[in-house]
Amino acid sequence: MPRGDGRLRRTVTRVWSAMARAGHRGWTEVRHPTRRSLAAAALALVGTAFLLGGLAQLRVQTNLESFLPDGDPALAQYDDVARSFGGDPVVVLVRSKAPGQQLDTAHLLPLLGLEGQLAKLPDVATVYGPGTTLNQIAGQTQLLLAELSGRRDGIRAEAVDTAKKRGESQAKADQAGQAALEQFDLRYGKLLVQALPSGLPTLRNADFVKSVVYGTQGNPKAQWRFIVPTNDSVAILVRPRQGLDETSTRVLVQGVREKVDGAKLDAAEVRVSGVPVIVSSLGDQVRGEIPLLGGIAVLGVSACFFLVPWTRRRRRLLPVVTTLIAIGLTLAAFGWLDRPVSLGVVAFLSVLLGIGSYYPTYFAQRASRRVVVVVVAASAASFATLTLSPLPFVRDLGFAMALGVLLSAGTGFLLLGRGEAASAPRPAVADAVAQPSRRVRFAVAAIALVAAGVGWAALPQLKIEGSLDNLAAGLPAVDDARGVEAVMGSSGELDVVLRGDNVLSPAAVAWSQQAQNVAVARHGDQMRPVVSPPGLLPFLGPSPTAEQIIAGVRLLPPYLASAVFREDNKVALLSYGVKLEDVGQLQALRDDLRTVLPSPPPGYTVEVTGLPMAAVRGNELLSGGRVLSNTAGIAVAGLVLLIGLRRRGDAVRAALAAVLATGAGLCLLWLAGIALSPITVALGSLTAAVGCEFTVVLSHAVREGSRRLRRSVLLATATSMIGYLVLLASGLAAIREFGVLLAASVLLALASAWCVVWATSGRPPRPNPGAEPGTTESDAPRETMVGAHR
Repeated sequence: MPRGDGRLRRTVTRVWSAMARAGHRGWTEVRHPTRRSLAAAALALVGTAFLLGGLAQLRVQTNLESFLPDGDPALAQYDDVARSFGGDPVVVLVRSKAPGQQLDTAHLLPLLGLEGQLAKLPDVATVYGPGTTLNQIAGQTQLLLAELSGRRDGIRAEAVDTAKKRGESQAKADQAGQAALEQFDLRYGKLLVQALPSGLPTLRNADFVKSVVYGTQGNPKAQWRFIVPTNDSVAILVRPRQGLDETSTRVLVQGVREKVDGAKLDAAEVRVSGVPVIVSSLGDQVRGEIPLLGGIAVLGVSACFFLVPWTRRRRRLLPVVTTLIAIGLTLAAFGWLDRPVSLGVVAFLSVLLGIGSYYPTYFAQRASRRVVVVVVAASAASFATLTLSPLPFVRDLGFAMALGVLLSAGTGFLLLGRGEAASAPRPAVADAVAQPSRRVRFAVAAIALVAAGVGWAALPQLKIEGSLDNLAAGLPAVDDARGVEAVMGSSGELDVVLRGDNVLSPAAVAWSQQAQNVAVARHGDQMRPVVSPPGLLPFLGPSPTAEQIIAGVRLLPPYLASAVFREDNKVALLSYGVKLEDVGQLQALRDDLRTVLPSPPPGYTVEVTGLPMAAVRGNELLSGGRVLSNTAGIAVAGLVLLIGLRRRGDAVRAALAAVLATGAGLCLLWLAGIALSPITVALGSLTAAVGCEFTVVLSHAVREGSRRLRRSVLLATATSMIGYLVLLASGLAAIREFGVLLAASVLLALASAWCVVWATSGRPPRPNPGAEPGTTESDAPRETMVGAHR
């Protein structure tokens, strides 16, 4: 065999043997996986199933109850009234082309048809409109006239028969019959003249319509202004059943719009508004913004991580990946718990994306695991204090952030817990932290303390704006509501509720009249009567008897009587239209009404309730707990750090930095005249988490002399601000404001942390020469640390 062929054969044999050995090793690895790989695969499988299953069950809701104090008596009172009389209405406002045109025959009958169609919609409790009201009055009038006419004839015939039985002549019998008629007319004539309009009681009789709706001056009568607010407008009130969720509310609003569009009313303008419309629009906005804002935040934060050379290029996006996994798992948890996410989820996505990416970065930079774990626990505890809020959507934000922080740190540890090889820590040099003189330290500390002190002192005086209108500001539905409010004179309903065994008793009716007189005389500029017993029974006079009250109620169509009297006659409602713009004014109005309303009759109780009053109560609870909500997060985070960190001084520095950052933020709000919202009222919990983290990590970096950890704090600041400023793209003013304040709070947290570390640090101790690369004195044995302190 030629020498070349032998060499080739030996080469092929060696290659084949190497391939066989490699194949055997690969086959062995496939056939015999390690326990660690099996555990990782099982964990990935369970996590994926949890994620997909939870997201499939996730619901997004912005129903009205999420903005009101859950479990509070004020909300219970509002719910009870809504069950009896229907919830806050969807308002269909129709502006005519000429005064009075909507009530002529050509326009009134189509309006009546529309009201009938609206009443057939699902989840509608009742519909009040001019067409149905006039039609009911006409029908009741016809029945009453027939009844009274028959009864009048019967009374005359009975008197004549009685006289004849006594043996009196025909003339005397006729006189007795006439006397009976005069007595009947004396008893019921005045009531009929005042209660019933002249003319044939039908919708086609223009005189009948005008006599019912308009007064002597040609303006709508006070009792009908809730459906005929002005000469050139009419309103249809579609009251939903109590307790509609956001999905049912959206379906109802959509149904109303479709019916209104299908009616093709001949009008100058038709608007559909009301609280349910705002709630529905808010829900649509939230659902539309979740993917938009989330996508922008992911792109912005990813760009920041990728472009900053903080680690190897292939690892730079891992913090974003781990945080996205944490966000998904958090939302899945809501799905598995059958808890719908509300308005807070819009802010949650960007906030957690900004904060949650801190921890994978710290792990990648070889920070002490103990320090990172304690910092994570402190942040989660700080966010958890938001669950103390009386408003459900703020509690949702707190729960989501606390859980999200833990999950983000956990996934970050799994993927980046080993970090990458780091060089040995260098001795502290001048560029780590410049060593200030005592005088400079004192001056800086004094300025920071004064600014923070001013902010904390101003906290009790800062205004809180927690109304639904403010939360939804920026939506077209709110602009429509303002237009309807300008015509109707109100955008919400305040209810004075009288409860007792019989609200049709003379004492109860007299109290209703006195209460209305006092309310209108004292607050006529703020309260516009909608429906009330005095408004529907003005013909009874000042002191009606029980029999006259019953007769008067019989004059009313049941359709109208049910608007003020519950079916069992144990609840009477005096409803007034108010504006929802200023919760502070509404609170003052409520407090004054409770003082000036006359005392109810013995055995009766009075409540001042309604959606505006429930909003006032929520605002009141937020205001009363503003100090606790801001200090709770700082106190809890500081306590966790104090327990978990080996260096107690770091815990004290972190709490001090959080106090300074929150106080400085409150000071800026006070100077700028910016009111607090239900979210920003607990800004301390959000600022505490970031301020405590930055302080601990910077202290850690100073002792280690690590530029990388210092750079990671700056990177965390940049990514947080990007994540928060993304909220400026929201269509909701409250969310935009929240984003700006959070971005500012991150800068204040960084400045406060840097200031505290700079002002309190002495010359950093030299690193432990026996420590492994990436470890610090906090990981060293206790005696080494004591020696370092010496």
